[in-house]
Amino acid sequence: MIEIVPISTQQQAVTALFRQLWGSTEMVVSSGTFDIQDLDGLVARQADRIVGIISYTWTTKWLEIVSLDSLVENQGIGSQLLQAAEKFAGEDGRHQVSLITTNDNLRALGFYQKRGYHLTELYPNAVEKARQIKPEIPLQADNGIPIRDELRLTKVLH
Repeated sequence: MIEIVPISTQQQAVTALFRQLWGSTEMVVSSGTFDIQDLDGLVARQADRIVGIISYTWTTKWLEIVSLDSLVENQGIGSQLLQAAEKFAGEDGRHQVSLITTNDNLRALGFYQKRGYHLTELYPNAVEKARQIKPEIPLQADNGIPIRDELRLTKVLH
């Protein structure tokens, strides 16, 4: 059984895991530089181990997802975390959930679109700017696609 808990209750473990997954606690995207230690979010736990993390920040318009990591694929963990974040956004009076991903992240693009998200903005060559802040961002993804552009996806909550 998956248990969803606030990220703040697991901060030390989340910070260590984020460093392992992303090389640091920082995420750099067109909307800003975010440190996982400063973000709200949720953790999915199963049998006392972290199996997923979603982090987000609040804007005046929407809840912006900064990261979504499922450590066990195809078990619905990412979907559960996303649904919980969308629920919080709606309860807080936000009518949209938004996120930015890169052009190479085909799995994420498919995942979000299947869940009602629409491509709403393109940021050409945004990753080049992000590399000036976080040089460890690779030039090419594991799937061979050059990592260049960022795409914003948005879902209007009903």
